[in-house]
Amino acid sequence: MSLHPRRTVLTAGATALLALAATACGSATADGKDPGKVRVRIAYQSVPNADLVVKNQRLLEKALPDAEIRWVRFDSGGDVNTAVIAGAVDLGLVGSSPVTKGLSAPLDIPYKVLWIHDLIGDNEALVAKEEIGSVAALKSRKVATPFGSTAHYSLLAALEAAGLGASDVTLVDLQPQDALAAWQRGDIDAAYVWTPSLTELRKTGKVLVTSREIGAAGKPTADLGVVTDAFAAAHPEVVDAWLSAEDQAVKLAKSDPAKAARAIGAELNLTPEQARAQLSELVLLTAKEQQAPAYLGKPGKPGALAGNLRDAAVFLHGQKAVDAVPERSVFEKALAVEELSRAAR
Repeated sequence: MSLHPRRTVLTAGATALLALAATACGSATADGKDPGKVRVRIAYQSVPNADLVVKNQRLLEKALPDAEIRWVRFDSGGDVNTAVIAGAVDLGLVGSSPVTKGLSAPLDIPYKVLWIHDLIGDNEALVAKEEIGSVAALKSRKVATPFGSTAHYSLLAALEAAGLGASDVTLVDLQPQDALAAWQRGDIDAAYVWTPSLTELRKTGKVLVTSREIGAAGKPTADLGVVTDAFAAAHPEVVDAWLSAEDQAVKLAKSDPAKAARAIGAELNLTPEQARAQLSELVLLTAKEQQAPAYLGKPGKPGALAGNLRDAAVFLHGQKAVDAVPERSVFEKALAVEELSRAAR
């Protein structure tokens, strides 16, 4: 199956969610019924990080009692990008690969990176049938992954490192839950996905490589928080409150992981023990930590994340997944270091 990195067609589930967000929430600011009431539409994913703590504990709702806040679940960053383009999302969690695509042609999405939700580690991995002993042994096999996701990017990197190209395997575009169902039916030989679906795959399959290992080899990935330029300009107070809530949730996850795990477990229908195990596979950073040169950086000194995103664009361009590679300055300008500096005070 050929790659479709610039696809704009939503999965059926994402289409329903997008329609719900658009009809129930109206504009990003106000509607005729209640002029002046700020409406905030947040895209989230089933990733066991502190973003789910913010949602479960209603930290943003407590900080902005007069705002109307709606959380809308999506299955991948590619679908979040589509929702942003459609004007149905203001803030959201998007993997670093979809962000790279979003900031590159032909999408050129006007949004910026506010936050690093997590550095992806062992919570994303390539799992294959037990008899498949290496990535190279996937040649001519059927491999599933959500196209346009961080897992997709890491899969392509893993294939390249093993001397294979995308055309050497049959790539199938499936969301994590769909990939798990296909695995259980025996329709695929391997899948590169994230938890919680990954947890189920690992029970009957073999992990060939993780995103932590691929990151250590020079192709790191992360889950990022983005905000549209228009919303950030119109509602800086919401952006500040959102960043503060995310920082508070990360600090809770570090100081009281059991409490954070209970909140995450409630959102993902996992036991606290399962949620804590999945949480431990990620690296979480506070606002101050994200100001380090290795990450988002500070005003006037954008961090290495910009270079990481451009490196991903170079790789994706080689895979014909983006039309062109933007200059590093494009990614530097997309880092919301001013907003982050306010949260890190």
